[in-house]
Amino acid sequence: MNGKAVAYAIGKMMQLMGVVLCVPLGIATFDLPEYSFSAIGQSPETIGFILAIAICLVLGTFTAYVCRIDKDKQGIREGYAIVTIGWIIFALMGSIPFFFHFLAQSGQIGLSAVFLSFTDAFFEIMSGFTTTGSTILTSIETLPDSLLFWRSLTHWLGGMGIITLALAIFPAMGVSGYQMFRGEIPGPTADRLRPRLAQTAAILWGVYALLSGAQTVLLLLGGMPLFDSLCHTFGTMATGGFSTRDASIGAYNSPYFEWVIIIFMYLAGVNFLLHFNVLRGKWRQALLNREFLFYTGMILITTLFLSGILYTGSLKPSDQSYQHFRSDKPSAEVFDSNRGKEAEKYDGVHDCVRTSLFQVVAITTTTGYATADFDLWPDVGRFTLLLLMFIGGCAGSTGGGMKQVRVLILIKAGWRELRRLTRPRLIAPLRMGGVTVEEDKIANIAAFFILFILLFVAASLLMTMFVPDLLTSISATAACINNIGPGLNGVGAIENYGWIPIPGKWILIACMLLGRLEIFTVLIVFRPSFWK
Repeated sequence: MNGKAVAYAIGKMMQLMGVVLCVPLGIATFDLPEYSFSAIGQSPETIGFILAIAICLVLGTFTAYVCRIDKDKQGIREGYAIVTIGWIIFALMGSIPFFFHFLAQSGQIGLSAVFLSFTDAFFEIMSGFTTTGSTILTSIETLPDSLLFWRSLTHWLGGMGIITLALAIFPAMGVSGYQMFRGEIPGPTADRLRPRLAQTAAILWGVYALLSGAQTVLLLLGGMPLFDSLCHTFGTMATGGFSTRDASIGAYNSPYFEWVIIIFMYLAGVNFLLHFNVLRGKWRQALLNREFLFYTGMILITTLFLSGILYTGSLKPSDQSYQHFRSDKPSAEVFDSNRGKEAEKYDGVHDCVRTSLFQVVAITTTTGYATADFDLWPDVGRFTLLLLMFIGGCAGSTGGGMKQVRVLILIKAGWRELRRLTRPRLIAPLRMGGVTVEEDKIANIAAFFILFILLFVAASLLMTMFVPDLLTSISATAACINNIGPGLNGVGAIENYGWIPIPGKWILIACMLLGRLEIFTVLIVFRPSFWK
């Protein structure tokens, strides 16, 4: 392991982070009552942004300069180390403004207040960069615009990948570029569109920016303010889910906004290489792509299933719903009032279909936006959404989860084994779209699935030590390791993660990172032999 080679790459990316942080600093400065040193000193957010920028630029530049001689001494190990360590450092630097804000809001100076503020800040920003969308905030709308914008911008940066962006801007980052690219791009493969990796990274970010611009314009045309349009675009295209409103997209009560966001959540869950080919006029590739067809079909079938349940059976009985665990349970009168308002959303067929489709797309793509309190749905609907959390978006998209292609290959492999039980000598290569899937890739996917489930079970078990409700523990773990955001019961669509004890938050932080970098990239760094 060449530590200087790793430090050089991380130093270059810290420089990039320092420049990006200037944007929310500008918003924080613009919101000051007056432009003076005294006004800056009274704004904890502004101080936090200035300090984060200074650390990133000074430390990043110094590190890159000192270690520049070893920048080409990179290999596979260095590539994976850069991705894992780099993402942790990005979250640490990005959390500084939130840390100052939370500490100021607490009004305390003790060690416990400092540790709680740091934990909450790191949780919020890790949730942003990993596009999880889980939040510890109890009142989002009271947050300063600079922090609202920064938490949404972390989605957009983390969605396509900070390292992928760095590869597009700094092509000569070392020979381990492909390992970094492979470790950050979600899915079993990371294909190149061009011989040079920097060109592929630039194309992916170009398509990403183009779709983001289109969604922003459509939201503006519907009457959404520019600030909200940008923040919700960042959350949609990155499949993150951070909103500027406490009630998420449901706060706007606008079918137009919902349909726009449904369309772009769906597009964000598709492989961006497929987007690039379609934009070049190669529509046939989309129609022949088995993963894309499986993804689309699953969304349609699940939506019809849930729409039928909601239209015929409506919501779960009030007395049963009220028994669900809540960290701050409302009175029975308030609960019945909120349930009555929720029931009005399912009066007609169109309303049931739109609401079901929004939640299915939001959960499948791991965006996590909400227009309904799906904790009030019948148990079969809640369980269906929980299953969708694990499947996730397509490989090469910004979505989390295990990925559609892995699920499809596992189904095909399982069916093949059933056939072999009655025909032991059967030779049946597994094919996807007419292309044979190599056996070592099938073994890799099977190993990923086993590790994923084992880590999920272990993390859920640990969460039961800190959360007094089993379903909340399980769904919180599922929501974080799949980068969803909302779970069920105590972490449902209208709840938050702020009440969870500090150890539980750190378990969920680890789950977010494992889910975003897809387990292998993180676990390999913690093998003792990796550092030899």
